[in-house]
Amino acid sequence: MLGYAFMGKAHSNAYKTLPYMMYPPVAIPELIAICGRDEKQVTEAQKRYGYRKHYTDWRKMLDDDEVQLFDNGGPNDAHAEPSIAAAKAGKHVFCEKPLARSAEEAKTMLDAVRKTKVKHQAAFNYRFVPAVRQAYELLKSGRLGRIYHYRAVYLQEWIMPHYGTPLIWRLQKKYAGSGALGDLGAHVIDLGRHLIGEIKSVGALTRTFIEERTRLDGKGKGKVDVDDAFVSIVEFDNGAIGTIEASRYAAGRKNHNRFEISCEKGSIVFDLERLNELEVFWVGEEPKETQGFHRVSVTEGYHPFISNWWPHGHIIGWEHAMVHEVNHLLDCIVNGKDVAPLGATFEDGYRCAVICDAVLESARSRKQVDCRY
Repeated sequence: MLGYAFMGKAHSNAYKTLPYMMYPPVAIPELIAICGRDEKQVTEAQKRYGYRKHYTDWRKMLDDDEVQLFDNGGPNDAHAEPSIAAAKAGKHVFCEKPLARSAEEAKTMLDAVRKTKVKHQAAFNYRFVPAVRQAYELLKSGRLGRIYHYRAVYLQEWIMPHYGTPLIWRLQKKYAGSGALGDLGAHVIDLGRHLIGEIKSVGALTRTFIEERTRLDGKGKGKVDVDDAFVSIVEFDNGAIGTIEASRYAAGRKNHNRFEISCEKGSIVFDLERLNELEVFWVGEEPKETQGFHRVSVTEGYHPFISNWWPHGHIIGWEHAMVHEVNHLLDCIVNGKDVAPLGATFEDGYRCAVICDAVLESARSRKQVDCRY
């Protein structure tokens, strides 16, 4: 495991929970090593999460023959080099999103895993929320008919002025690649590709609302050179059209990942802040006096993943999608299955990066841009 903060904690929890909840387990993960730059903090993480040992140099960790799966939960600028090295060492790779800071960088990662033929998964965990999987199954079954629209937003507020957020790595292009686009937009772009189909072209605007912030060392201010927000229109290969938006300046929105899909025979709506629910509307439903959106509680044993958890109505949380995602990857490793189409591969991570680059190019040129994969 590379990284011990937010994603290191979330992924570690998934590995520890999987054996007794995704039962019988496809594999029982052994937490061999965790790596981070700060000796004190990584030692504490090793003890807290139950890893056998720790490293402060990921290169030394990858030299460890006991490590078979490399989980990259580091910041965006630490995705490419360690993941490529892990693949070259013959280790399977699980990497956080966005896969890379640019499509060019993502392509080097994709080339590496293709060449070594290790299993690879990009951590687009919302594919593994039960309600999202249920939406996927409804769409792929054809019951909703032709897809017309995909409208998606991912809104947060944590860098608004009243938070006093300093110039952290997520606000610097050399570390993050982009701002709200890669951090939040990548998720809803991936869901669009997963649920609707390939994105053909984009048109977009970006905005940076606060262009300078206090440096972490307190010595003056530095430039914010990534987007705080973006809005885009997208065209899908299958003829559907959509809007995709992400912002970290949406007051009152904590983790508002919402999509609405309008189809020939109905519509579906999902909101991450109500992740156990899926709103569904069916055209021509009888009796007509009660037609309308139904708020479905996706907590029945026949719904995706739920049989592993609790009786109906006993809701699950954000962290459970990570358990499902890790279980999927281990199943693919142990049983020789394909990560795609249910999981996101480095191919998906690369294509998402191509779209993100196209968004930035469209905003710069103020023209509609074709996505060239």
